[in-house]
Amino acid sequence: MNLQERIAQSETRIFKAVFPNTTNHYDTLFGGTAMQLMDEVAFITATRFCRKRVVTVSSDRIDFTQPIPAGTIIELIGQVKRVGNTSLKVEVEIYIEEMYSDVRLKAIHGSFTFVAIDEKKQPVSVLESELQR
Repeated sequence: MNLQERIAQSETRIFKAVFPNTTNHYDTLFGGTAMQLMDEVAFITATRFCRKRVVTVSSDRIDFTQPIPAGTIIELIGQVKRVGNTSLKVEVEIYIEEMYSDVRLKAIHGSFTFVAIDEKKQPVSVLESELQR
């Protein structure tokens, strides 16, 4: 499998319903909850890409462009955007879907960087040997 195929196969999509227990006093999703969900999707995406232990080393700019109301469905999409030797960058977008209409809006976008590690928590290559040839 080449690099582009591996990137395509690692794309991760998760859907969630936004319930009142995850919202603030404005009846919108807590920003911290959104960031936690984004980090989880980014982690799954990174793991699916390299099939190694990975840890989050940074989150870059996270843009909240639309509030996410209770009673909506959200889709989180994680995609590998850059591959280094021991690190990779994953971008995550959150889309809002109204439950009872076709309305769909991009609400949040952010980037997360991961490093692959071994059992001793030392950095290792994110690429398998067949991709390094």
